[in-house]
Amino acid sequence: MELVPLNVISTYSLLQSPLRPQELVQGAKAKGYHAVALADWNVMYGAIDFYNAAKAAGIKPLLGLRLHLKTAAMTTRGLEVLFLARTQAGYLNLMQLSTLKQTQAQTRFLTHQEIKPYLNDLDLILPAQPLTLDQSLIDQWLPAMIEATAGHLWLGVDLELDAIQREQIKQTAQHYDVSLAAAPRVEYLEDDDAFAADVLRHIDAGTKMANPFFQAHQSISRALPEQEKLSQAFLDSGFENAVEQTTRIAQECAVEVRFQKPVLPKFPTPDQQSAADYLKSLCQAGLQKRPLAPGYTLADYQKRLQSELTTIHEMGFDDYFLIVWDVMRFVHQQKMATDPGRGSAAGSLVAYVLAITEVDPLKYQLLFERFLNPERAQMPDIDLDLPDNRRDEVLAYVHQKYGHSRVAQIITFGTFGAKQAVRDVGRVFGMPVYAIDELARAVPNLPKITLQQALNESRSLNNLLSDSSQNALLMKTALRIEGLPRHYSTHAAGIVLSQDPLNQLVPLQNGSDGLLMTQFPKDTVEALGLLKMDFLGLRNLSIMDAALRLVEKSQPDFNLRKISLNDPMTLQLFQKGATEGIFQFESSGIRQVLIRLHPENFEMIVAVNALYRPGPMDNITHFIARKEGREKVSLPDPSLAPILAPTYGILVYQEQVMQLAAKMAGFTLGQADLLRRAMSKKKQDVMEKMRGRFVQGAIANGYSKTVAEQVFDYIDRFANYGFNRSHAVAYSMMAFEMAYLKCHFAPAFFAALLNAHAGSEKMRAYFEDARSFGVAIIGPNINFSQADFSLYQGRVLFGLAMIKGIRRDLIKAVIDQRKQKPFANLADFIGRIDVKFRKVELIAPLIYAGAFDHLGSNRAEMIDALPDLIDGAEFNQALMGNDTFQTTIPARPEYPLAQRLEKEHEYLGIYLSGHPVSQYRALANQLHAVKVTQLKEGMNATLILYVSRVKTINTKKTRQPMAFISASDETGSIEVTVFPKQFQRYQELIAARNVLIISGRVENRNGSLQLLASRIQLTSAAGERGSAPAKTRWFLQLRPGVLTPQLSAQLQEFIKLHHGNVPVMVYYPEKKQTQLLPRSQWLNGDEATKKGLIDLLGVSNVVYQSVP
Repeated sequence: MELVPLNVISTYSLLQSPLRPQELVQGAKAKGYHAVALADWNVMYGAIDFYNAAKAAGIKPLLGLRLHLKTAAMTTRGLEVLFLARTQAGYLNLMQLSTLKQTQAQTRFLTHQEIKPYLNDLDLILPAQPLTLDQSLIDQWLPAMIEATAGHLWLGVDLELDAIQREQIKQTAQHYDVSLAAAPRVEYLEDDDAFAADVLRHIDAGTKMANPFFQAHQSISRALPEQEKLSQAFLDSGFENAVEQTTRIAQECAVEVRFQKPVLPKFPTPDQQSAADYLKSLCQAGLQKRPLAPGYTLADYQKRLQSELTTIHEMGFDDYFLIVWDVMRFVHQQKMATDPGRGSAAGSLVAYVLAITEVDPLKYQLLFERFLNPERAQMPDIDLDLPDNRRDEVLAYVHQKYGHSRVAQIITFGTFGAKQAVRDVGRVFGMPVYAIDELARAVPNLPKITLQQALNESRSLNNLLSDSSQNALLMKTALRIEGLPRHYSTHAAGIVLSQDPLNQLVPLQNGSDGLLMTQFPKDTVEALGLLKMDFLGLRNLSIMDAALRLVEKSQPDFNLRKISLNDPMTLQLFQKGATEGIFQFESSGIRQVLIRLHPENFEMIVAVNALYRPGPMDNITHFIARKEGREKVSLPDPSLAPILAPTYGILVYQEQVMQLAAKMAGFTLGQADLLRRAMSKKKQDVMEKMRGRFVQGAIANGYSKTVAEQVFDYIDRFANYGFNRSHAVAYSMMAFEMAYLKCHFAPAFFAALLNAHAGSEKMRAYFEDARSFGVAIIGPNINFSQADFSLYQGRVLFGLAMIKGIRRDLIKAVIDQRKQKPFANLADFIGRIDVKFRKVELIAPLIYAGAFDHLGSNRAEMIDALPDLIDGAEFNQALMGNDTFQTTIPARPEYPLAQRLEKEHEYLGIYLSGHPVSQYRALANQLHAVKVTQLKEGMNATLILYVSRVKTINTKKTRQPMAFISASDETGSIEVTVFPKQFQRYQELIAARNVLIISGRVENRNGSLQLLASRIQLTSAAGERGSAPAKTRWFLQLRPGVLTPQLSAQLQEFIKLHHGNVPVMVYYPEKKQTQLLPRSQWLNGDEATKKGLIDLLGVSNVVYQSVP
């Protein structure tokens, strides 16, 4: 007689069990069970994984759910009930119950009345629990449940109960004429997992263990015993019938989950047209709006269009294309920036004429069959890229159009990573933070590293484990929970659409933004026949979107889609590798490739995009050598030149594999796509069959067997490295569009770029890049700055929200106030803002950031006067009842440059007025010093760095002091390690606010570059041996009649915006006199200032030079 485990939970009862569904099935089979149930708390997250694993293993899966129910007699405790599906209708009711719980009762218990409509075709089991031993409760609750379930209800019995409790449950069952079912609790597979389960529950509750070692040996086991042992234990206890009932329940349950082809929603067409006819009419209308590519006729386009439409219709995807077209129509109507396309969809002419993509597949020789293969039944996959800050608008549109019950986001699960597992277990153990950090840091900082890999690679980790039994127990536990789901979240891109209400197909729960969310992940919902669409939010599209809005203010008719993809300025940008901030081309590695390859046309940019990836990267050197004629281009056969010659005989694109198979072996493009897939996945059995077909087909087409086999081997060697050309063209086009904006509308581009990366480490590099493009970036201005970076007189103006410590409501109040009139000075500002903002800690950041610099007083004066100004404003308002008062700010010297820069860095995150290192650029050139952004792993380098922070420690072994320096130059930050020997020698030089010349070796530590110092010296010491840092001056020539009132006003405004620390000398040639302007009229020494002065005065009247 076999007991069937019915009372089982898995790791998808989040943080309650370490038992994966697949482990449950494998373990149950190994222990002699022929059927097993899974009933997780409230949700069905693991149901399909469990079902598939059980079917594959040849044991029967029983699909279930467990809930807490409330009755009139209960207030704070719920009655635990298991629900098991007997039929398809029962499985549907399980999904309805779980959806009901997760959408309407997340924070409370469901009631008997709420679940009653969904009890048909379900078996209910009340597991042994305190409430089933409460006779008064049972008397109130049980009769109604027996009636509602038509007798399909059992009382669970568990050997955890003592003899008295077991007898009580027997008596209750006899009294109400219900059967007992053996229902021991199973929460993990083996006894050793009891402690891990206990730790998970503590993680869930946020509690700590009093004594981990004691609890590791005291946990009550709820493992799954051997079938014979468990069955015999119940038989020996007199529960033979309870064991038989589990078999009866298992026999009753006969659910077959229906996996099916996608069932598409029907798109609402006008005038009751068929989807096919409406799609065709839209395509014909769209074709008229698209230009014909050179060398192609309208007949070529019509032929391709008809072929694609036929395939789409025969595969049943007319509605799908209409749905995607409708979404993109909304996107275009809202004037959102879109990329030209994504993935293989760019190979579809239908997508192009519907304005789903912007890539002409005929012009770029892209293949429809790479996107939708008529010989391989699979859903087309059109991923839509959207600005990441506007994706919610598109979701809201789809939600409104198709209805709340038919649209849902898709769930995904965050799992315990290696470091996360260590930290969580350490917290449960109550370990000090420093001890947990030490263990976590000993795990190498590599993507997707596992704890086992860390143990194999990290000596420091193994040392920590051998030094401490607590650490060893922590690691054992962390290894057990690693990879388990820790929480659920929303899939970044995916949504599902359905013709019918989704809760008839999948269980649901509440998602974000008012949408539902599936309880099954993306692969499962697709296997069940739901249409999945990906709406991906891209930051780069948000940058383009914002930049285009700025451009449209001055050029409302500008159309980015009409630019030439061979624009000389833009190509020159790629040739120089000046692609910081450009989608897909920003890394230092690909920028070096661009410099080496020197792309003369858009096609070469596409090739770089495809080649700069793991695998194909090995061919870059050959590609460049062949392009430059230094390496011979060899082709397997001259007839293949049209396919391979554009890439110098190297297989760069997947489409080339397909074209070769079609040309040589007579494959259809659909068959050629199957060959490409087989090769990319290295399916040897399929490849051998394909080899025979390929060789025979090539021979039939006039090629020799030798050449045919050579070509097949050639394809086989390179095919798995080939990249999707459709994707490469589409994304390269988007990159080119961004680069065009950078070249031709640089201020708008950089304003958008900086807003998208506000607060990130990249900002400093982008500032330097902007300046190299002649873009002036000016500090915040209380009268002109918006919340974010904006454009002001052709320059990028810092936003007030970029100042640390500034509240959004204060920014709104500032903008509202200055609509009435500009602020005249700091006193005027304080008098006009709301009293709740009159606080030193709110206003001081504005002063330190330079937002009041143009209003007359210096920063030191304003900071000193700030408390008195605040008191004066409040006194004046209380006494006079108005906000107007006059206050004189006492004069005092400005803060030293270094102090001002430090405060700028503190509140803006960068050194805006300059950088402490900037004045030493001549010395840097003399020393051949490099910048932070030029550092590469393994190089020996000398840098001039400003020290912002120093941390000293004693080494563990020798207890000798060493230092960690946080330092920076104009381009970025770097951590410098000074070991004891060097620290002893250079200790007196190592101090915050010093500018040092540091030489050493660059290493990669935990994913970040660090400099290991070998030599340190002060810049002043270096200057004494060489040339001292040069002083600089602006020399401006003002000829008679030049200084008109208009120019004078422009110069005064310019000086306010570019105020700096470089003295300004004005030469009057008619008087032959030179005048040094007062310090309040000194300027910055950057390129943006130079460009602005030249614009105002002319190039012959502006000189910037060093003086003795």
